[in-house]
Amino acid sequence: MDEDNYTSVTYFVFDGLGIQDNLQVILFVIFLLLYIIDLLANMSIMLIPIFNTILHTPMYYFLWNLAFLDICYSSVVVPKMLTDLISQKKVISFYGCILQVHCFHFFGSTEAVLFSVMSYDRFVAIAHPLRYSTIMNYKVCYGLTLCCLVIGFCHASVHSIMTSRLPFCGPNVVKHFYCDVKPVLDLACTDVTLNFNLLIGITGTITIITLTLNIISYIFIGKFLLKIKTSEGRKRALSTCSGHFTVITLQYGTCLFTYLRPNTKGSLDQERAAAIMFTVITPTLNPIIYTLRNKDMKKAFKKLLKISH
Repeated sequence: MDEDNYTSVTYFVFDGLGIQDNLQVILFVIFLLLYIIDLLANMSIMLIPIFNTILHTPMYYFLWNLAFLDICYSSVVVPKMLTDLISQKKVISFYGCILQVHCFHFFGSTEAVLFSVMSYDRFVAIAHPLRYSTIMNYKVCYGLTLCCLVIGFCHASVHSIMTSRLPFCGPNVVKHFYCDVKPVLDLACTDVTLNFNLLIGITGTITIITLTLNIISYIFIGKFLLKIKTSEGRKRALSTCSGHFTVITLQYGTCLFTYLRPNTKGSLDQERAAAIMFTVITPTLNPIIYTLRNKDMKKAFKKLLKISH
């Protein structure tokens, strides 16, 4: 088909979660509650260190950034998903879809790189406790955060620009509950091999490199944990790492499952479930996991509650 004969698609229709209509209201209530918990919990993570000088350390600075990214990441998808659950028309404009693709991958990949930075931060804190504040000074912290944002923006820009340049002539039904690269590429009226290769190549490279950096950091952390002679000291050091380790296991597990598998029959249905995990469940669990075994954060939270009363 000649490019001149393409009928340009101006909007997309979401296929949604692929569930029965009578379950949509129930899921709306569940996801709304989870989103509210997500917002409140992550905002608490951001506010508590501001009012407690003890928490003015690199670890809580990076945790603040993670909480902010979690709010942005889930807000790219969840509000629109909630609206669609109680709407007859699940429509998004073409440019709204491209913007959602960009923001989703921007916040997601920035968070992935930030996880590696946080692993390195934990390694420095355990391996070099006396030099920790010198090594992880605020210039270094700001520089690392900027690197995370630049990598995330460049990664997202490649996908959003490449996807926006494709011709779409119909059908316009996205077999998902939000605009992601894979389901949108399936609607293009041209060969998208390059786009799929970029998705697997670039996203896969970021995932593998950041995952490898996390693993290396934790290998060295494990090595230094064994050198700590007292069980109390080992427990305290471990408590600052266990939450982060749990979170990256959840995040990378779903990411690898979604983006590094070949597109097969029924794979998009499985990806819907994985997408709910990292857009709804994980951002809600992150602040809970991080504070569950963190004594300093729990003390600061109790202190803040006392002040408010």
